[in-house]
Amino acid sequence: MKIISMIPARYSASRFPAKLMQNLAGKTVILRTYEATVATQLFDEVYVVTDSAIIYDEIVNNGGKAIMSKKEHQSGSDRIAEAVVDLDVDIVVNVQGDEPFTERESLEKVLEVFKHDHQKEIDLASLMVEIHDWEEISNPNTVKVIVDQNNFALYFSRSPIPFPRDNEVGTRYFKHKGIYAFRKQALLDFYRLPMQFLEATEKIECIRYLEYSKKIKMVETTVEGVEIDTPEDLERAKRLWK
Repeated sequence: MKIISMIPARYSASRFPAKLMQNLAGKTVILRTYEATVATQLFDEVYVVTDSAIIYDEIVNNGGKAIMSKKEHQSGSDRIAEAVVDLDVDIVVNVQGDEPFTERESLEKVLEVFKHDHQKEIDLASLMVEIHDWEEISNPNTVKVIVDQNNFALYFSRSPIPFPRDNEVGTRYFKHKGIYAFRKQALLDFYRLPMQFLEATEKIECIRYLEYSKKIKMVETTVEGVEIDTPEDLERAKRLWK
């Protein structure tokens, strides 16, 4: 089974422009993420896929592999699908460019899903981490996920889900971590299927898979790391790096 990692990387970002080129302990965020992904030694190849010559040069000039997108894309999955269409690969792992603390343990858990899926029923796998702080649960920048009894995703939202109508039932809240592992065909299907209103409303790309009845297996992890969405996240990442 050939497994590669693709790191989609846009230069512009609505909440924190040029965040991937910010300095994190002497290297840019995107280079830190690329090097952390390579260091897991789980992939046959690791690429950064970008619309930016600045990011492309940053990776290539530091000895890495990068691919320039041929056209504009609305999501990271679209960007990756364009890049892998002609590649001979079975599983594609999407690591977000703003995840410099990417580590082997969590990625191994995601990949393990496919090793036991002998009927090839699972289209993609992703990570979730339990959260307890209500401020984070309520934060629309934190994407939440709810799952069924077999940990298949039921829905993703920026709102608190489930709504705590009854606080006595022991509700658990899970944050969706932005790491996906796709079967190649599921990724190409995503690329060809039009966006529907739920994805457009929430601005969460994996909802498209649910809207088209794809199966998403969620894997629980305790490794949270830091996703750099804001300048405050970057400062927290700098402190954690030390």
